[in-house]
Amino acid sequence: MSTAYGLAGVVVVVLATVLIGTLGVRISRTTSDFYVASRTVTPLRNASAIGGEYLSAASFLGIAGLILAHGADMLWLPVGWTGGYLVLLVLVSAPLRRSGAYTLPDFAEARLESMAVRRVASVLVVLISWLYLLPQFQSAGLVLRTVAGAPVWTGGVLIAVVVAVNVLVGGMRSITLVQAFQYWLKLTALAVPIIFLLLAWRHDGAPGLSSELPPRFPERTTVSVGMAVTVDVTEPVRVTADGRVDGRALDGAPLDLAPGPHHIDQGTTVTFPGGASVPHVQGDPVKTDREWSIPLGGDHSLYATYSLILATFLGTMGLPHVLVRFYTNPDGRAARRTTVMVLSLLGAFYLFPALYGALGRLYTPELLMTGRTDAVVLTLPGRLVGGLGGDLLGALVTGGAVAAFLSTSSGITVSVAGVLAQDILRGGVRSFRAGTLLALAVPLGLAFAARSLSVADVVGLAFAVAASTFCPLLVLGVWWRRLTVPGALAGLVTGGTLAGAAVAWTITAPPAGLAGALLAEPAAWTVPIAFTVMIVVSWCTPRRVPPGTARMMVRLHTPESLNVDRGTWRPKRV
Repeated sequence: MSTAYGLAGVVVVVLATVLIGTLGVRISRTTSDFYVASRTVTPLRNASAIGGEYLSAASFLGIAGLILAHGADMLWLPVGWTGGYLVLLVLVSAPLRRSGAYTLPDFAEARLESMAVRRVASVLVVLISWLYLLPQFQSAGLVLRTVAGAPVWTGGVLIAVVVAVNVLVGGMRSITLVQAFQYWLKLTALAVPIIFLLLAWRHDGAPGLSSELPPRFPERTTVSVGMAVTVDVTEPVRVTADGRVDGRALDGAPLDLAPGPHHIDQGTTVTFPGGASVPHVQGDPVKTDREWSIPLGGDHSLYATYSLILATFLGTMGLPHVLVRFYTNPDGRAARRTTVMVLSLLGAFYLFPALYGALGRLYTPELLMTGRTDAVVLTLPGRLVGGLGGDLLGALVTGGAVAAFLSTSSGITVSVAGVLAQDILRGGVRSFRAGTLLALAVPLGLAFAARSLSVADVVGLAFAVAASTFCPLLVLGVWWRRLTVPGALAGLVTGGTLAGAAVAWTITAPPAGLAGALLAEPAAWTVPIAFTVMIVVSWCTPRRVPPGTARMMVRLHTPESLNVDRGTWRPKRV
C-alpha cells in the first residue's frame, strides 16, 4: 500500500472524528451530559455507538491475526464476544438502567450501601479499563508503522490526543455521535475490501487450505523483520540475509538455517526460496492446513476453549465502557431494544475477520515469521489486488482500523474518567476532564513497555478479569437479596487477585504445559471461585445484608411503566 494513501485514510478518519465530536460541544454542559448524555440516546444510535466502542482493535485486527496463527480454535472469540450481549440482555441490562447509577462503582454502593465496596469496584474499573486500552495504543502504533514506517509510539500518541480532545469537549454526548459513525465505517472498511479480495482469490485459481504440510512460501520471498524475533525453523533451508542472525552480521551473504530456534535482529531482511517452509515465531504452533482448520486439535485446547467461552460470555457484563451505555437509554425497555440491535450489528461485523485470517494464511504467510499477524487485514489488499485499487482498499481498511482504536478508546476513557472524577477528585465537569488525561496517560506509557503482546490476547485477559469480578457482583447484586457487604468484598478481592495474578504471570513469564493453559485462560476456575466465595461469605454474615436491600430490589425489578418514584441515585460522601 502506498504511504500517501495510507496516511490519507488516517487523516480523513481523524478529521471526521474531531468534526463530529465538536457537535457535542454545544449540547454538553451538565454532569449528566458528560456521564450519560442525559439519558436521551435512542436505541438505534446507542446500539451503533456500542458497536463502535465494543469492536476494538482486537475485533478489527486481532481476531484475523489469531485465526491466521492458531486456526479454527479462535473462531470462539467472535462467538463469545457476541453471545456475551445475550447474557447481558437476559440478566442485567434493564435492572442496571433502573438503578439510576452513572458508573459501576455507583451501582455497587447503591446496592450494598458501602463505601468499601465502592472503592474496590473503582480500583477494578480502572485496572480493567487500562488493560483494555493498552492494546488500542499498541495497534495504533502497528498501523502507522505498517502504512508509513513511523515509529511505533506515534500511533498511540495520535489516538490519545484525538480521544482527549473529543472527551474533554463533549463527554458522553460527543463520543456517542462519533462512535455511531465509526461502527458503520468499520463495517464498511471490512466488508467492501473482502469482496475484492475474494474476487482476486477466485481469479488466482482459488488455492485452498487442503495441504497436509505447514505453510510454505509460494515463491522467492524477502521478509523484513521490524522487531527482533526468535523463530523456530522446522526444515533446513539456505537463505540470504542482510543484518544480524544469531548474533552474526551478514551483508547479503547466504546462510544455512538448521532446524531449531534462530534469533533475528530488528531491521534484518531474510530472503527465502520458493517452496521453503515458513518459520514461525517462537511460541506459536506450527500446524498443517488440516490441523489449522479443525478446532480442538492442540494440547489442552478443550480446556482453553471452554475457559475462553466462559470469559467472553460473562466478561462482557463486567466491562465498564459497555455497562455505562445502558445508563444513556431513556428507560429499561429502550435498554433491552438496544441490546437486541447490538446482537445484530455485532453478528454482521464478525462475519468478516475469519475470511481475512484464512486468506492471510494463503497469501501473507511471512507474518507468521515476523509475529505481526495482527497486520494481516492491512496487508492483504495490497497483496491480492495491487495497483491503485489495492491502495484505495488499503486506505479504507487503515481508516477503519483507526476508527476502531478511536471509538473503543473514547468509551473506555469516559468510564475511567467518570470513576476517577467521582472517587479520587472532587466530582463535576472539571474533575471529569482532569480524570480524562490521567485515564489516557497510564495505558499509553504501558503500551510503550509491552509492544510484543498479541492484541486479542491482552483483550481476552481483560475479559477474564472482568468475568471474575463484576460478573458475580452484578448477577448476585441484581438477583440475590441475601448478598452482604463482606461477601461482595471477599468475592471481588478473590476473583480480582486470582485473575490479575494469572494475567501478570502470563504477560511477564508465560509457563508451558497445563500450567500455561490454566494461567492463559483463567476464567474457568477464577469465575466459579469468585461466585462461591461471594455466596459462602454472604451466608456466613447474614446480619450484614444492607438495610435498604428490599427497597433497592423493588427499584431494580419494577417496570418503569408503573411510574415508581425512582429519582436519581447519588453517592454518599463519608
